[in-house]
Amino acid sequence: MLRYIGGSESDGHFSVINEACSMFAHTNPLHLDVFKSVARFEAEVVAMTAALLGSKEISSGGQICGNMTSGGTESILLAVKSSRDYMKSKKGITRPEMIIPLSGHSAYDKAAQYFNIKLWRAPVDKNFKADVKAIRRHINKNTILIVGSAPGFPHGIIDPIEELGHLASSFGICFHVDLCLGGFVLPFARELGYPIPPFDFSVKGVSSISVDVHKYGLAPKGTSVVLYRNHEIRKNQFVAVTEWSGGLYVSPTIAGSRPGSLIAGAWAAMISLGKEGYLKNTKAIMEGSRRIRKGIEEIAELFIVGKPDMTIVALGSDVVDIFEVNDVMSSKGWHLNALQRPNSIHICVTLQHVPIVEDFLNDLKESVKTVKENPGPISGGLAPIYGAAGKMPDRGMVQELLVDYMDGTC
Repeated sequence: MLRYIGGSESDGHFSVINEACSMFAHTNPLHLDVFKSVARFEAEVVAMTAALLGSKEISSGGQICGNMTSGGTESILLAVKSSRDYMKSKKGITRPEMIIPLSGHSAYDKAAQYFNIKLWRAPVDKNFKADVKAIRRHINKNTILIVGSAPGFPHGIIDPIEELGHLASSFGICFHVDLCLGGFVLPFARELGYPIPPFDFSVKGVSSISVDVHKYGLAPKGTSVVLYRNHEIRKNQFVAVTEWSGGLYVSPTIAGSRPGSLIAGAWAAMISLGKEGYLKNTKAIMEGSRRIRKGIEEIAELFIVGKPDMTIVALGSDVVDIFEVNDVMSSKGWHLNALQRPNSIHICVTLQHVPIVEDFLNDLKESVKTVKENPGPISGGLAPIYGAAGKMPDRGMVQELLVDYMDGTC
């Protein structure tokens, strides 16, 4: 289980957000007139998050607005839905298409299926960043949206947000920046002096942003924020119903009833930590990531995928089966993400990892040595599955296997 908060679950930051959640466990912001404090909490979480991401800059236009959601996927779904309906009203597009880089999150595939949008995945460049020219080639009269990540989930690499923003502006289409991972790290890393390229609403052309408070914002799980450059775009997110015997109905997000406890927990997390807390955490995890990258570079059999900008480090190998290395690491208690194109695994560095960086590197060295001396899958390991899936040319068959797996486990 990936956990972003450090320390024990019985004290410190955990206890603060747990207490806040318990105090508002039976509230529902759908009823704004009843639970006014929760509505205020949400508005303040949105405002504080927006301030981190350029809302105070003149170039943002001064109208940044948004809502809290259940997580990054819902934030992305809402941004895609809003972009689709906004572009329909502005350009009359009825057969919408969107373009994302190969490294873009799978939530966009889900949005494409849910909202009947044609999805194009463009290749990344040699540095594993979104290839602006490749995305440009896919743009046509039906394009409603292009996407960039800061950083991308697989490799921790920031896409060329300024170039993509210029592209979106020149074609008059929407541009969503996925800051689900980076939203509560990059603003502070930039302030600490790390070389962070532009990524937020200060960039011309950015129309929406998703950012998870439950990741590096250290809020309770189930809290994210979706932001828009102005109210004209955001209004397309809402669903209003007038012809229902139950009365007039309007809802801002996919969920109707929402847990006020999580909103209160997110507010408490942000207020409790404050700017100084986030700066301290960011320095710790950025330094931990640097130490891990340096340690991996010293293992001859491994290479780092691209040049990570943040706290995700992806590693591969031309010498050993990286998925077998992953299985050995799993047997030692490490749970890393398996990736494809190229075959690799990654670690998302959190406060939990900072004090045990050397333990991780030592176990990684031993795991590589074990696989090199005794190649082949270990009993119960997943390497054969990942290896076979990567070699199957029929991706429809892989999709069926995934669906059958899910059908049997839930």
